[in-house]
Amino acid sequence: MHTSLKKKLVELELYLLKADVRVSVQELDQLIHDDFIEFGSSGASFGKREVLKHLPREKCPEFSATSFELRQLSCDVAQLLYRATMKKPGEFITRYSLRSSIWRKTQGRWQMIFHQGTPCEPF
Repeated sequence: MHTSLKKKLVELELYLLKADVRVSVQELDQLIHDDFIEFGSSGASFGKREVLKHLPREKCPEFSATSFELRQLSCDVAQLLYRATMKKPGEFITRYSLRSSIWRKTQGRWQMIFHQGTPCEPF
């Protein structure tokens, strides 16, 4: 179960980083839990409503993600930890972060309920 759950959540996490998903309010609405909250690298926090309003309007950065670890917190809640790089459109700077997402299984499907990206030194 642990291996298949990790595979499923990594797939969902990577799917959320894709440009065509990030511009789709419908896709985001399905993948993000109604009680979602994010602590951004800027220190600001925001919920699902803000994500659905702002994310589809943003130009998608170029992401890469590695070193995934899964922590199963209960039968229907799991935390995915990983390292990510991000390069914003028109910038030459690569930003590095440690990331944590909490996923909750609701009515048979996994949705992200929490996310945090913390800037870190290059890896």
